[in-house]
Amino acid sequence: MKILIVGLGSIARKHITVLKSLKIGASIYALRSDISSKAEEGIENIYDLEDLSFSFNFAIISNPTNLHFQFIEKLAKLNIPLFIEKPAVHTLENVAQLINLIENRKLTTYVACNLRFHPCITFLKNKLINESLKINEVNVYCGSYLPDWRPNVDFRKIYSANASMGGGVHLDLFHELDYVSWLFGLPKNSSSTLRNVSSLNIDAIDYANYILEYDTFTASVILNYYRKKSKRVIEIVFDNEILEVDLINSRILNDDKICVFEAPNFEIKNTYVDQLDYFINCLNENVIPMNSLRESVEILKIVLKDE
Repeated sequence: MKILIVGLGSIARKHITVLKSLKIGASIYALRSDISSKAEEGIENIYDLEDLSFSFNFAIISNPTNLHFQFIEKLAKLNIPLFIEKPAVHTLENVAQLINLIENRKLTTYVACNLRFHPCITFLKNKLINESLKINEVNVYCGSYLPDWRPNVDFRKIYSANASMGGGVHLDLFHELDYVSWLFGLPKNSSSTLRNVSSLNIDAIDYANYILEYDTFTASVILNYYRKKSKRVIEIVFDNEILEVDLINSRILNDDKICVFEAPNFEIKNTYVDQLDYFINCLNENVIPMNSLRESVEILKIVLKDE
């Protein structure tokens, strides 16, 4: 299996580690812009997609978000299935034409939102499918400290802190809007407050607050880059109970503080394995994966609506 990687940052290296662990006989190629780029063990550098003597089984797009569009377009024209890091694009400009290009070529796309494979999220998904439950309210909170994301790196220079590079907490933490939409469906209406007035002093958005209106309940999603003690929780207020989902500690408590679900041996890296294994199985079995570019763009419309 021949796999192309576009972008060799931290997330790409996670995917490369997974590809090697899956033992699928992967030959990994990295598309590099600089002819002097250092070769890395187990990865072959290529510098041009033209005149190759072979094609790729799929490509992983994991470069900065503001570069996604041009590479999605370029690889789509070569009929290469695409595994695209979230968010798929950082602007909705010309995205309809991009989707048409992909769908006219019947090209497989998957936007990588690995939290869909978190055991607490899959527990909720199954519960909502299998039980008839009245939801009154959903509250989602995700806060962490951007300077701690990449130790020994000036956080102001990474793409997350720079709007021009497609950064911002609303795009970086796209996961929250993604899993809310996956669990409960797309809202009927939405509004948001997006700001960057914290002590981080960055030009990208560092606080986002979304209000999502459903027929019978309302969901609130709050995201930030400046919380020094990380917190990632979902509270669901049902008619007969309240569940609090702690995604960091992988457990779910009810309103009596009784644990109703726990995955004590879970590590977040497991989601990257499950996600790539899922995508590769879809390709091998000719099955359309969830979360195509078109589907993910519908969620992105909510994310970017009030920007």
